[in-house]
Amino acid sequence: MTLPFSPINAAAGSPIYRQIYLRIRQSIADGVLRPGDRVPSVRGLASELNLARGTVESAYQLLIGEGYLIARGPAGTVVSPQIRLPEPAGEAVVVPETAPSLTHTGSMPLPLEMGLPALDVFPRTVWNRLAAREMRQSGLHDLIYPDPQGYPPLRAAIAGYLGVSRGVACSPDQVFICAGYRASLNLICHGVLRHGDTGWFEDPGYLIARRFLIEAGMTLLPVPVDDDGLDVEAGIKMAANARFAVVTPSHQSPLGVSLSLARRHALLDWARAGDRWIIEDDYDGEFRYRGRPLPALKSLDTAGSGRVLYTGTFSKVLAPGLRLSYLVVPQEQVVRFAETAGRMQNQCPRLLQATLARFIEEGAFARHIRKMRSIYADRRATLADALCAALEPRAQLRMQAGGMHLLAMLDNGSDDGAIAMRARSLGLSVQALSAWYAEATSRRGLLIGFTNVRSSQEASALSRTLASAL
Repeated sequence: MTLPFSPINAAAGSPIYRQIYLRIRQSIADGVLRPGDRVPSVRGLASELNLARGTVESAYQLLIGEGYLIARGPAGTVVSPQIRLPEPAGEAVVVPETAPSLTHTGSMPLPLEMGLPALDVFPRTVWNRLAAREMRQSGLHDLIYPDPQGYPPLRAAIAGYLGVSRGVACSPDQVFICAGYRASLNLICHGVLRHGDTGWFEDPGYLIARRFLIEAGMTLLPVPVDDDGLDVEAGIKMAANARFAVVTPSHQSPLGVSLSLARRHALLDWARAGDRWIIEDDYDGEFRYRGRPLPALKSLDTAGSGRVLYTGTFSKVLAPGLRLSYLVVPQEQVVRFAETAGRMQNQCPRLLQATLARFIEEGAFARHIRKMRSIYADRRATLADALCAALEPRAQLRMQAGGMHLLAMLDNGSDDGAIAMRARSLGLSVQALSAWYAEATSRRGLLIGFTNVRSSQEASALSRTLASAL
């Protein structure tokens, strides 16, 4: 650990060893050094400060004598684990109610959070073994600037997986690795869109994507969604010459419906009729509990030059902490996107990319998806039963064929925003359906994640807690 030392003042009134002693003690009191933290060795700190080792040794012995530090021989010197830090002085900082709400804060998620895979079933043993192998086999090629399109074996593995599981025929050159879905959108914005371009956006639609595109300078037109997905005819009436459309055809976010085949063809016809793009977000298309998973919209994009920019993410199927997603572009756009990626870089650590490539190549990813479908089907049914028992008749579940969350519809007069806030105060992370609409709506509901509910007892307890917020 590097200590926060300003230059030692040899001309100061106190001896140098005393200055070192006071600074380490203050760092402990301020919480910069925590109980159990290792401090630099005597030799290391003396070299860093250009001092004699005996001077630093005197400061350390004084700190050890007073109980601030403990010497552990070859294991080094650490801050005493038994030391008690003083309580912070002053008034507590009150966060105003108007402070922006962050979707992802880095803290552990609350129960019922949607869009989060089952963290307890992440294949840690296999993943760690593959990561360790990659680290042992690393060489000079791991130290150079990485390929801005992404690690080539990972792009090849993704292309192979998509061809088999999602019906997307593509070459590795068409695959671009990005640091999450927003990074994929960013690459698209810089690659083929221009500031001020108008695009269709599902209403209701994915909040994070909407916010990102607006901040990127795009003009979004909310297009209604019904039981057949995005209303393409309504979009054409609103803005036939829009430059792009953002859709979640396999499992609409958040309503859970699928884009009908007729509308898929209508959307493709609209895009081919002009210089227009379809951004397909296939965020959880693997998870379908009735029938086989639906092919991606991209699988129909075969006539002439492609118009679908296909995005997928490993945040939903593996873990969001990986920050790995991918973008598949038409063959005709590879050069343009490669040039754009070269300017932007993908910000994805090579070790994670290489580990994921091995994970897919060795069949572990396909096995994990099959396992998760079974687990999610059970957890979905378990939580649905508990919610029905606790919430009906005040709320009715709307069960769809796939996805990673449940939708509980409320009476139109209900305030789903207030209910979601009360639920959060009770330690639950549910979202208000009305917040996902850009246009005013009378529809009210709650979006409820089921993936991390591990037992019927937990499901019943969470459902009763949620019921108390209604």
